[in-house]
Amino acid sequence: MNRYTLVRALDEESTGTVQLDVVADEGEPLETIASFVTNQLDGDTHYVTAFNGETWNGGFDLPFCRTRFLQHGLRWPFGDIAYADMIQVVDRFNTQDQTDLVGVYDILVGEETCDPFDDSAEAVDAFQAGDWLPLCKHNLADIQRTRKLAELAGQFVAQSDFKMKNLQPPHR
Repeated sequence: MNRYTLVRALDEESTGTVQLDVVADEGEPLETIASFVTNQLDGDTHYVTAFNGETWNGGFDLPFCRTRFLQHGLRWPFGDIAYADMIQVVDRFNTQDQTDLVGVYDILVGEETCDPFDDSAEAVDAFQAGDWLPLCKHNLADIQRTRKLAELAGQFVAQSDFKMKNLQPPHR
């Protein structure tokens, strides 16, 4: 499947514009992320949101990114950006003991997503098989779920409960 077919398929599932880059090595998207954060995000008006993005065993977003930036000798780009983890906010709702992104989303929002997988482990299989469209749809669905939960929390949860933190390391 070529890049344009992937973008068209993902555009149908997205409320925004999808940009997809095919790269030769892992360093390229990291440099693109760093450039986007530096040039497009304003620490006064934007913040990074994840669902369990700090914990390695239950999620991996920030630990994975930190390790990859380190291994590629790249500067950490998120220094002036605030961070809010939705896992710390959704406990303000009755989630019927659901603690994972899909379970919490299904209880609180319940809308269909473009996720083709019943279990995130299937995404690993898709990656290893080079089956890019379902993998990209899975990632897009997780982004959309997290955004919906952040929007919902913004309507019902006190701002002080968001526990925002700055991602800037203490020694710059």
